Amino acid sequence: MTTHLALLRGINVSGHSMIKMEALKTTLEAIGFQNVQTYIQSGNVFVDTEEESPAAVGFKIKQEIFKAFGHEVPVVVIAKEDLVACFKNNPFLKEKDIDSKKLYVAFISTTLQSTSMNDLRISQFKPDEASIDGCRIFIKYAVGAGKTRFDQKYIEKKLNVTATIRNWNTVTQLLKMYEER
Repeated sequence: MTTHLALLRGINVSGHSMIKMEALKTTLEAIGFQNVQTYIQSGNVFVDTEEESPAAVGFKIKQEIFKAFGHEVPVVVIAKEDLVACFKNNPFLKEKDIDSKKLYVAFISTTLQSTSMNDLRISQFKPDEASIDGCRIFIKYAVGAGKTRFDQKYIEKKLNVTATIRNWNTVTQLLKMYEER
């Protein structure tokens, strides 16, 4: 049995693509996922399954959400190792007196090349900062996530990927939940 963490993008935000987490849990259990556990309303779902492929799990979840709720929801599935890597590899954590409320992680559907940073043109968004690490982009917003154009839509458009962003507090909580499973 493999535990996967599915990060759903764009649900329950500003009244769009509303899905109650209890209904999502019931729906995913009905198609064979076990030990389904959700965290907050923004679409973080742990599932246990015999399926080892994160892409296959994500596709199955995406299909079922469309069938059950009528929403086309991008899904990025990550492993515990992805969250552990966030803590090991986030360059902004090494900064003295870092405000963790300004830290975010964009989880990407595919591994990025080191040259992808050039494609992002992050210099246009100074003083916001970013760093690519495999299938993650570490972000430090100067003011806040709501006041920048360097967001998930921009990342997806520039890199032609699916992306979903979580704040540092959520990343921390998700790792704790993974460790408790």
